[in-house]
Amino acid sequence: MHDKASHSEEDFESAFGLRGKLFWVLGGAGYLGQSLVKMLASAGARVICADLGSKSKDFVGQEELFPQVIPVSLDIAEEEQVEAFTSLLSSEFGVPNGVVNLTYAASGKAFADLSAADFNRVNEIGLTAGFVFGRKVCELMAQAGGGSFVTFGSMYGMVSPDPAVYEAPMNPNPIEYGVGKAGIIQLTKYFAMQYGKRGVRCNCVSPGPFPGPEVRHSHPEFVQRLADKTLLKRVGRAHEVAGAVCFLLSSASSFMTGHNLVVDGGWTTM
Repeated sequence: MHDKASHSEEDFESAFGLRGKLFWVLGGAGYLGQSLVKMLASAGARVICADLGSKSKDFVGQEELFPQVIPVSLDIAEEEQVEAFTSLLSSEFGVPNGVVNLTYAASGKAFADLSAADFNRVNEIGLTAGFVFGRKVCELMAQAGGGSFVTFGSMYGMVSPDPAVYEAPMNPNPIEYGVGKAGIIQLTKYFAMQYGKRGVRCNCVSPGPFPGPEVRHSHPEFVQRLADKTLLKRVGRAHEVAGAVCFLLSSASSFMTGHNLVVDGGWTTM
């Protein structure tokens, strides 16, 4: 049962419950992706966790999530892989109730060193590949009666970096990343327009500062500067993004589409 069906009244479990539903999570072996996959699994959902190379297999094995979580290797930039991925998995496991795309790219280069090829490659992965993949999975869910598609933007898809946060030798968050994330926010709105009448909801989550464990350990002063920019005076914890995504995947958000849900501790309010 996909979320096209409507109910005059739902209890808490019907609205928020994810038990028995199937979700695909791309980028599921990354820092934020891992937290989401584990939260979905703890809610009783079945999960296809896709990432580059052996990342998903290693993560799922280490966390002992198999067989509830199935690891898959996928490079979203390879259109042929996307075709094979969607066809094979939908045939073997069924059409998903929801799909989350956390994949991203960034050059890591300074503004002055960024080439046209660098800029194009990053946005080929984030925007072009995201468009091709999104259209494919939204079409699958639409044909099955509905579903939820969640993309990932960023605070830097809405505001530019504060250079004071990135003290030398750090570079401010790269321009091609921010431009790509702004594009994803708008891409999501277009998907919502295209698929709303066919029962597929398309929403975006835009995290604020969520530095991973390595950054928190190696650059505590940088992390403190990030924290100081938020209204809550701390950086985010991975499960705080996962909870927002689970809400958008659940029936509790059944009248939400085309929305950019900002999870940034108040960063973009200033």
